[in-house]
Amino acid sequence: MTSKARRLLSAPALALLLAAAAGAAPAASAQDLVLRGTLDGNDHQRYRKLPFTVPAGVERVTIRFSYTGKAERSVIDLGVIGPDGEPRGWSGGNKDVITISSTDATPSYLPMPHMRGEWAVLMGVPNLRKTARADYTAEIFFSRGLNAADEPALLRMPLKPGPGWFRGDLHSHTAHSDGSCKSQSGKSVPCPMFLTAKEASDRKLDFLAITEHNGIAHSSGIRELQPYFDKTLLMPGREITTFYGHANLFGTVAPLDFRVAPDASPDWNTLLSRAAQLKGLVSINHPVRPSGEDCMGCGWEQPTDMRLVQAIEAVNGPDADTPWSGVPFWEKQLNAGHRIAAIGGSDSHRPDEHGIGKPATVVYAPELSQLAILQGIRAGHVFVDVTGAGTGLLDVRAREAMMGDALAASAGARVPFRVQVSGMRGAQLRVTDNGRVIQPLRDAAIGGDESRLAFDYASDGQPHWVRIDVVSAEGKLLLLGNPVYLNH
Repeated sequence: MTSKARRLLSAPALALLLAAAAGAAPAASAQDLVLRGTLDGNDHQRYRKLPFTVPAGVERVTIRFSYTGKAERSVIDLGVIGPDGEPRGWSGGNKDVITISSTDATPSYLPMPHMRGEWAVLMGVPNLRKTARADYTAEIFFSRGLNAADEPALLRMPLKPGPGWFRGDLHSHTAHSDGSCKSQSGKSVPCPMFLTAKEASDRKLDFLAITEHNGIAHSSGIRELQPYFDKTLLMPGREITTFYGHANLFGTVAPLDFRVAPDASPDWNTLLSRAAQLKGLVSINHPVRPSGEDCMGCGWEQPTDMRLVQAIEAVNGPDADTPWSGVPFWEKQLNAGHRIAAIGGSDSHRPDEHGIGKPATVVYAPELSQLAILQGIRAGHVFVDVTGAGTGLLDVRAREAMMGDALAASAGARVPFRVQVSGMRGAQLRVTDNGRVIQPLRDAAIGGDESRLAFDYASDGQPHWVRIDVVSAEGKLLLLGNPVYLNH
């Protein structure tokens, strides 16, 4: 690698980037514009425009439309005219909420490369009786970024309100990159996104991230599928795939140039800095997988400013307890003082092989929404169900802290750890302290389907990360926990 590729960020520059990444911009919740009016019998079978101006700096336009008179059979159909004067789409009476950005749009509509200018809501009136009237309201929302937090609240309603453990898969591919499945005649073809989403739904996952290679064109497809899959949250992501490492980026559909070269800018630290500016969440994928002709760039070997990384894919597909496990790579970062969440991903390329959700990442979040899931990952409130069996629960508490949290413990203090485990009868707990397995439990066996175990940890006042896993009687990893951090 060149000296340019080894460049790290200065502390002040890094602080600005981390603040931007961690502090999501206030989401649009109130309308920027409200257009109201009335149509009557003179508008029957006519087209009417509602013009509005999109100012500079807007990245997304969202429209919510409503009208009265439906009891009198009044009908107002919808379309949108962009700043080029051309229709961006026509949804008729099928939708009352429309969103258009430079990268994605509601089904029936096309993205708009340049947002600034004079737009119009296009109303078509197929039926309005001579003596009838219809009062309409068009609420216009402007988003000044392409992060999930920039979207108005009506685009990010939770699938399930209230806190809980939510189980999902953070790494999958479809026809939008190199996902494949068998066609009706048995040929291997690019696999429609619907089948991947259906496999996640059939496995009763709460969420699925679709992470195509280097692109976000699939985000419009997710907007199409989400209303149907109203029990499974579909999250747009991308796998930044380079010749020198792969990493998933979540939480933004903004463009990001992925072209890393050994002798030119950008290098990976530049990419990570740009992802932070986009307020994205970055996870290094399969970090010790061999890089070569079978999987170019799969391993992670370049110098990296780990302060710009929020997660590491410690379990990719079936690689736990193999030489390709990402756990030792992750532990190395923990021992260097970084608080980075361990996650898992199936890396499924073939939904017909039923690999979705193996492993599953289980996140404690305030609700089932994209923002909440990403918030839970950033906090490290995560464990990985290595086999994807779907029944395991691992809930670790140390005083007021849970997995991913930090607490202070002076020398000589005893920190009570309380562990709740479900669906793991016959397995046992394994406790790791700064990468070394310890035995603080008199009996680490899990005797029932619902078990509670406890131990006290003696603090020496120094920084420690204490992680609790569930392993089989043979020592195979079943549930991978995230640490509680002491004195970090």
